[in-house]
Amino acid sequence: MRVIITLIMCVWMLASCQESREEAMLRLVSEWNGKEIKFPSRSVFTIQGKDTVDFEFGNAGYKVITYIDSVGCTSCKLQLSRWKKLVAEVDSLTNGNVPFLFYFHPKDMKELRYLTRRDDFTYPVCFDEKDELNQLNQFPSDMTFQTFLLDKDNKVVVMGNPVLNPNIKVLYLDVIMGKTKEKQAGNVTAVSVDRTTMDFGSFPQSEKQESSFVLTNTGNGLLVIQDIVTSCGCTKVEYSKEPVRPGETLEVKVIYEAELAEHFNKTVTVYCNADNSPLRLAVKGAAK
Repeated sequence: MRVIITLIMCVWMLASCQESREEAMLRLVSEWNGKEIKFPSRSVFTIQGKDTVDFEFGNAGYKVITYIDSVGCTSCKLQLSRWKKLVAEVDSLTNGNVPFLFYFHPKDMKELRYLTRRDDFTYPVCFDEKDELNQLNQFPSDMTFQTFLLDKDNKVVVMGNPVLNPNIKVLYLDVIMGKTKEKQAGNVTAVSVDRTTMDFGSFPQSEKQESSFVLTNTGNGLLVIQDIVTSCGCTKVEYSKEPVRPGETLEVKVIYEAELAEHFNKTVTVYCNADNSPLRLAVKGAAK
């Protein structure tokens, strides 16, 4: 079972990565497949860093664990609004029988408490100030490989972040629900984009910036947008969820609200049923 899952995961993940990373990714998947995740002897879970809760997960058939380190933009890494949606979806499918284990290694406890309150995130979180979980397991440095679906013995069944890659999300759900899926070639189309980089230039930090990428369905089937993921909470997108007919276009509006006065280079990743999916688009500029 694990061999099948790993092969499917490799195909889907390799489809969304550059060729130069293929060997490293294959080695990583092979290394972590079936590996047992070790937990600290005592993990304290709280709601928004305040109220301690009795959080049991030892007897669960499957569990999802995600680790967030203290490197870089914490808000960008957390993606709490996406996790809320995924937890709600899995709970509805499994009657709440799949626990989610959030381990955050904070560089700033106040910031983490603020972010969980800001995003109304009320799921139990372990603020692992001593970084014990990572010390026990030595997770990969790439945040996309710091999330795992574990079986009842805490062994890795699937590796990858389901809130950053919809293909990985589908794989998580399929394994949890006891089924597998394959991509159907007949559902694949082609897509082009009017530009790959959106440059807002220099602008006052307080001014919200808006512009659009235009996608064109250049294939013979309907174009379906599965998800659009931004690399930071300061970058938001708006687009129609309706399928796009061959020859027609889809506008993806990008809204950027600078949190800091700085040069920035963000990413908008479009996952769809096109042969060149995902589309990785750049958004850059300088907020003064």
